[in-house]
Amino acid sequence: MDGEQQRPEAPKNSLAVPGAIVIAGLLVAGAVFITNGGAVLGSAGKVAANAGGAEKAVALEITATDHVRGNPNAPVVVVEYSDPECPFCKNFHPTMQRIMSEYGAQGKVAWVYRSFPLDQIHSKAREEIEAIECAAEVGGNVKYWEYLDRVFEITPGNNGLDLALLPTIAQDLGLDVAEFEACRAEDKFADRIQAEYESGLAAGVRGTPHSIIIGKDGKQYVINGAQPYETVKQMIETALK
Repeated sequence: MDGEQQRPEAPKNSLAVPGAIVIAGLLVAGAVFITNGGAVLGSAGKVAANAGGAEKAVALEITATDHVRGNPNAPVVVVEYSDPECPFCKNFHPTMQRIMSEYGAQGKVAWVYRSFPLDQIHSKAREEIEAIECAAEVGGNVKYWEYLDRVFEITPGNNGLDLALLPTIAQDLGLDVAEFEACRAEDKFADRIQAEYESGLAAGVRGTPHSIIIGKDGKQYVINGAQPYETVKQMIETALK
């Protein structure tokens, strides 16, 4: 099998998305189930589109605090909710890098990354996200993305990253390690991380990775799980029309 299975068996109302870690139910009991079952939106290997109501439009509004890769005025924006310790997010990251190397280089697509830590199974996620934010604090938006790329490159996923490597990554990227560590010690981004998580819940995110493509006309296309490049490319092309 190509994904993790829940222990114990998920209740019948739990979500199932191929290539994703999914939170079951409404999070009332705080239970997390890991699954790679059938698709929630559309059929396997496909995506579902929706018009995007007012609530989602507010939740997905691009703000000055967002980390944007590519042209911020691009006609199409991809908002990804992700957890740095999610193995499916790790698999999906190169897909988005490839999308940006093709469409981002042409100024057609912007990529917004928002954190959605699955605390119940990835206790290290928030500390890693804090480090990624501190990379931006010390080195700017470029270093944010370089640090994020590096974390996904080296983590085995599922809470497997050695947190002692966080300052080493900063050093490798040419950041001032003392300043970086001072930033981490302040825990200054806790509110921001939580706000991004809550914006994901408001936008209907129940697992990671969860990506929302916003087209030129404002229409939204939801991609659940680590869908392949060809699927994402198809939706990008649709959103550009």
